[in-house]
Amino acid sequence: MPNARRTDGVLLALAVVWGSSYLTAKTATDALPVLVVLFLRYAIGALVCLVALRGLGPLTRDEKRSGALLGLTQAAVLVLETYGVARTSAGNAGLIISLTLVLTPVLDRRRLPARFFLAVGACVVGVGLLVSDNGLRAPGAGDLLMLAAAVVRAGHVVLVGRLTTGRAVRPFQLTAVQTAVGAALFLVPAAPGLPALARTGAITWAELVYLALGCGLCAFLAQTWAVQRTSATRASLLLGTEPVWALLVGVGLGGERLTALAVLGAALIVSGTYWAQSVERAHRAVSSAEVRDTVLRRTGTGFSEAR
Repeated sequence: MPNARRTDGVLLALAVVWGSSYLTAKTATDALPVLVVLFLRYAIGALVCLVALRGLGPLTRDEKRSGALLGLTQAAVLVLETYGVARTSAGNAGLIISLTLVLTPVLDRRRLPARFFLAVGACVVGVGLLVSDNGLRAPGAGDLLMLAAAVVRAGHVVLVGRLTTGRAVRPFQLTAVQTAVGAALFLVPAAPGLPALARTGAITWAELVYLALGCGLCAFLAQTWAVQRTSATRASLLLGTEPVWALLVGVGLGGERLTALAVLGAALIVSGTYWAQSVERAHRAVSSAEVRDTVLRRTGTGFSEAR
């Protein structure tokens, strides 16, 4: 029981850290250009990885190839997220990006029951209410960028599964390649804004380090450690609280305000996401059981015929 509580605590802390990343990124981009924030977020992580990799042996070919491709898709996600959060509220950003959880099974081309799409519909209605402010209106540029980020992030998650399943790919090494690729991608575009670092205060530097290490490397390693010690269902439930923390941090620390419609929209997004996750898990469990039963029947038939 103490070990289970410790694992749950790590997962919940991870959800809080990721939820807080949206306000942190928003305040960092208020002080520095978006591209500079992105470059430093990658560069700080890449430097730490470079030091850590010295005693871990050479990278494999799969780690280099997969890491390079995933570095490109991850960079696309962070570009959309960072530009998006700079143009909307941190609460909106965290809630909208949670749609990744319902978009991933769709992009993975899984056959899903109708109830799943009802849950997705609830999420979509929730987004509409969330961005409505005091009356229904079209989503702002930041909201649309966060929607695009959710789609690209879902594609990134699917790609991670395709590139790592059944291959001897080590998580830390894969992350190291991704951070190196991201740093290289943003170096030239960020170069014109780098002189602004001379006027950057300690608070902004702390935010950059927090984004790079707290919300990046350390969070990834903590997730890997915790998921290995609990069920996927329990992990997803605890990590699924991320948008709630993003909203609480945005309102509590960022001074963001919520209208009644926005509160209703937030509730629909969170409940719709959890509903979709539960439907998808149940469907996956039934499908796995059916496949297993089919294999057993065929094996049994073949054995009888052989006799």
